[in-house]
Amino acid sequence: MVGLSNNAARAAYGVALRLKSLGMEIIPVHPSAPLVHGSQGFSSLAEVPGAVDVVDVFVNATLAGAVVDQAIERGASAVWLQLDVVDHDAADRAMAAGLDVVMDRCPAIEAGRLAL
Repeated sequence: MVGLSNNAARAAYGVALRLKSLGMEIIPVHPSAPLVHGSQGFSSLAEVPGAVDVVDVFVNATLAGAVVDQAIERGASAVWLQLDVVDHDAADRAMAAGLDVVMDRCPAIEAGRLAL
């Protein structure tokens, strides 16, 4: 989850906790590389060890394109741009690279809607 920190006032903090409660592995990616919900953080997507499946983009929309490009470089399977994170050009690049794309949606909300 790019943009996840220990700031409990930020939406990413609660969303990460919800996804973790559903059994998903959460890896915080934030310049300060914090430990969040028991998961070690990394300062960049490039530093995350192993395969990267879904990159949850929880940053300002003006920064989303760079994160999507990093996800493409890492060989991620999908990018999920959170609510209000809209970058159509970045989404097009990701789709052209073969990634699945979800944009302007929250996985915690969608999990509830799908009764996961």
